[in-house]
Amino acid sequence: MRPWWYLFFFVSGFPALLYQIVWQRALFTLYGVNIESVTMVVTAFMLGLGLGSLLGGILSRHQKWPLLGIFGGAELLIGLYGIFSLKVFHWAADFTAGTSPLKTGLIAFFLVVLPTVLMGATLPILVSYTVRWSHNVGTTVGALYGANTLGSAAACFCAGLFLMRWLGQAKTVALAAALNALVGAITLLWQYTRGRQPAEGRLASVAKSSAGISAIKFPAALIIAGVSGFVALGYEIVWYHLFSFTTAGEAKSFAFLLGAYLCGIAYGANIANRICKRFTDQQTFTRFLAGAVIGANLLGFLVSPLLFYLVVHFSLMWTLLPIGLSAACLGTVFPMLCHVSIPPDGDVGARTSYLYLSNIIGSALGSYVTGFVLMDKFPLRGVSVILALLGLGLGAALLASAKLPRAKLILSATGALAAMLFVVKASGPLFHHMYEKMMMKSAYAPAKEFSYVVETRNGVVTVSHNGTVYGGGIYDGRFNVSLVNDTNGIYRPFALSYYHPNPREVLMIGLSSGSWAQVIANHPQVEHLTIVEINPGYLRLIPLEKNVASLLRNPKVHIEIDDGRRWLVRNAGRKYDAIVMNSTYNWRSNASNLLSVEFLQLIRQHLNPGGIAFYNTTASEEVQATGLNVFPSGMLVEAFLLISDSPLQLDAQRWKEVLLKYQIDGKPVLDLSRESDRRCLDRLLSLPESLDRNVVGSHTLESADHIRARTRQARIITDDNMGTEWFH
Repeated sequence: MRPWWYLFFFVSGFPALLYQIVWQRALFTLYGVNIESVTMVVTAFMLGLGLGSLLGGILSRHQKWPLLGIFGGAELLIGLYGIFSLKVFHWAADFTAGTSPLKTGLIAFFLVVLPTVLMGATLPILVSYTVRWSHNVGTTVGALYGANTLGSAAACFCAGLFLMRWLGQAKTVALAAALNALVGAITLLWQYTRGRQPAEGRLASVAKSSAGISAIKFPAALIIAGVSGFVALGYEIVWYHLFSFTTAGEAKSFAFLLGAYLCGIAYGANIANRICKRFTDQQTFTRFLAGAVIGANLLGFLVSPLLFYLVVHFSLMWTLLPIGLSAACLGTVFPMLCHVSIPPDGDVGARTSYLYLSNIIGSALGSYVTGFVLMDKFPLRGVSVILALLGLGLGAALLASAKLPRAKLILSATGALAAMLFVVKASGPLFHHMYEKMMMKSAYAPAKEFSYVVETRNGVVTVSHNGTVYGGGIYDGRFNVSLVNDTNGIYRPFALSYYHPNPREVLMIGLSSGSWAQVIANHPQVEHLTIVEINPGYLRLIPLEKNVASLLRNPKVHIEIDDGRRWLVRNAGRKYDAIVMNSTYNWRSNASNLLSVEFLQLIRQHLNPGGIAFYNTTASEEVQATGLNVFPSGMLVEAFLLISDSPLQLDAQRWKEVLLKYQIDGKPVLDLSRESDRRCLDRLLSLPESLDRNVVGSHTLESADHIRARTRQARIITDDNMGTEWFH
């Protein structure tokens, strides 16, 4: 087989991952980034690939069909769909707004089923074609699988480093479609000008000479493929959670981690290719396979503690190395499994498709069970132990079928049992203070442990001894509702009546420590406060802090666990006097979903006449410029942008009257018998009723005109360009 063929399959893998990154992001924007939507969308991708594998296996049975031509046609169809894909997604979203998680999954499946079926069909088709020339299943699967996976890995790094920030979603998809078209056109040209197929008799003689090569029965191989896929994707989910926490949720973290993972898979497939060329004894293959499974799972378990060590003593990027090494062991499994269970006959493509389908089903279940079930029942340490034991058990079962001499079998079994005991016993010390190490890095000290750590499938929330809350590895507020001892800018939610004359209905997106919510819920004018929070872990912390514990018992408060954007779409008829968001840092992954023009236009539909939106810009000029691009009126209060369709009605006297009525848990917010409280009130009332200057007392305020002049060169954030997410 000519080397350029593997180059083309490398190029074919490049757009496939670009589509995955962009399409997942686009679907998450449309249907939410809560764990239910994420799981449904990912599962839809996997199911499409699995069905495609079956289709490819069926097509590969027809020996006289031009398989290269079928591959080329598939590439052209993928590219054609890619050109229109984002428009199709948005068109579908307009007709399916507010659907349930189950319907979300079905919709996502139908949106991606055509291209993912075509993508999934390519491997069995090409394996069937190439085996006709190589007569070796292991080398064929290893080379093709490795080339395609390496192309996908390159796409991950290119997307993270420059493609997503330079091109945005639409142009990145256009690039992917162009690459599909290039590969498809050249492949079709080759097929119909110079392509030829080997004679069937030659295939039959190869199959006959290879009779008995299957060291593992095919039904057993299907189970092994499924279990190995389950464990591999389970580890990927664990590593992503750790990597995301360590990077505080950088958008590039997933792309880099996936790139390292796929590089390892590709390298492992290349190793399998060499093993299949060098060794012919089927039992030797089984032993190599068992060793690869055991080694992969030991390394997979150790990746987490290695990450904790490397981020403290060296650099985060070094953690990609153990991820790649572990993935390399995992990458040897599928090609070797194909080699020891599939003879190189006319059914090689079909049988490869069944193994591939089993592996994909296992991978989808691994993603679902690990991310949706295990991480909601166990801490991450426990999830890692479960995955390691499952993988080591698979390796031990393979050893039992390798027909080792009695002494070696006993020694191997003892080693596998020792590895399992090591995983269980060593997990405690190896995972000790894991979140402190990942967040503090070189500043870590054993004495700096968190007071609380809450782990859920939606993320990790930690609290330091001084009441500072960290969500996903970054500052997310403090437990404080005191105006006099204001350590968290709490005067801003207290000032709701300064911004709005009668805020009766309020929506808050994001709960965090509950401090802002506690202030607004006890506002004398507020009648109802609806809170939408994506991570239920915060609800476990709030009862532990006396300043905010009563929030969950307040009859004015209603809490929804959901993605904020999706909730607004699903509740199109709800209107509010004020919408408040203590938004996270603008550069974090998916942050622009709550900062883009499209989201602000959605917010606009949910505001009553004269209503206001008030949210954290985290000092981003792009965020500020975008807000005033959608709304005509506004001002900046510290880093918070206040925007409205109507002229702002600032009134310090009105605010004073409300402050003097304010009580939290039955206690006055300000006691004017105390000098400190009187000084606090005077300081607060220094805020003006019109903005003719930028600094008032200790507070920084800025008018809309001044903001527009200062940010006139700033880029406007859209769902397509994703703001600053890929620049950080």
